[in-house]
Amino acid sequence: MKKLKVVHILHSVGGVDVSLRLIVENINSENVESIIIHGIGDTKKPFKNNQGKQVKEYMLPIQREISPLKDLIAIWKTSRLLRKEKPDVVHAHSAKGGIIARAASIFYKTKVLHTPQAYSYLSEPKGFKRTLFLGIEKFFKRINSVLLASSNSERNRGVKEVKYAPEKALLWNNCIVPIEEMDFQEPEISLPENYICTVGRPSFQKNIEMMIEVLHELKKQEPEIHLVLMGVGEYSPNKQNVERMIEEFGLEEQVTMIPWIERNKIFSIVKRAQLYISTARYEGLPYSIIEALSLGKACVVTDCDGNRDLIVDGINGYVIADNSVEMMANRIFALLKDDDLRNKFEQNAQKRFEEHFNIRKNIHALEEIYFKLSKR
Repeated sequence: MKKLKVVHILHSVGGVDVSLRLIVENINSENVESIIIHGIGDTKKPFKNNQGKQVKEYMLPIQREISPLKDLIAIWKTSRLLRKEKPDVVHAHSAKGGIIARAASIFYKTKVLHTPQAYSYLSEPKGFKRTLFLGIEKFFKRINSVLLASSNSERNRGVKEVKYAPEKALLWNNCIVPIEEMDFQEPEISLPENYICTVGRPSFQKNIEMMIEVLHELKKQEPEIHLVLMGVGEYSPNKQNVERMIEEFGLEEQVTMIPWIERNKIFSIVKRAQLYISTARYEGLPYSIIEALSLGKACVVTDCDGNRDLIVDGINGYVIADNSVEMMANRIFALLKDDDLRNKFEQNAQKRFEEHFNIRKNIHALEEIYFKLSKR
């Protein structure tokens, strides 16, 4: 049987890069040939298939920011590459990847699976920009587009707000390789014996300001509380505001902020943590929480897209429905003080990962979606 040819299009950074690598490294390369079109300089690490062989990739001016000239160049060059490679299906990742791929598909007719990994309009709480970004998604969803949501919440949003027909809104959960199979690496960082942790750059999406407020409340009940905040990278627009709040609340001894480090070092830190927490305003299906589940960690999270798809309230953690700072602090404190309950949640976390988010069990479903929607 001739291989199915899938072209992936994206700006390959952060969770979007992680998602694509997991797909390419685990899908059966004897059935599916993966080709990648991504941004210039967004990632320097080569992409490899499940046999460890480097896959074909092209670099174009695909970037996160809106640039009419560069975006038009990327669309034109992508369309030329599609005509050259003649893929059976295109898989676009993120908002920018979705726009480039669907616009290019006007010149090479093929189905485009679009995985938003959190819709871009969610980055604007209200106003003109939110209306504009939502309008762009509604427009492009008409062009050879099938939604392949990364979570059930994302699929529901695609149907209700972007107005995809239900039959054109599919679901394939983000998932990972069991972390226990990986080689952990100890970070060169001194941390206290007991701490809670999270991964998330200070930004509107991750809402780290709320997390600092929660920590301020927790300190009143647990003076030795300590938060390890990972992922404070170059693109952390709210970093200064978070640092100001830490100083204002007198939490300098309660917070360790860590910049971008290797994933296997992050896993070591999460594995030793008492709890994993998230105060995000929106997500696709966050890899950091999936990783925490794989490591058997109870989680306390805000009620938003992605978070609510991973954490079942009272089963493997707590979901804070009203995003209350006081409620979140109380839930975290309760779990820290109740070893039996925390252990129960940890066992349920591991079980939920194995049943729903283990890529070794789920990758075959993605392969079936590719074949079903291909031009064959």
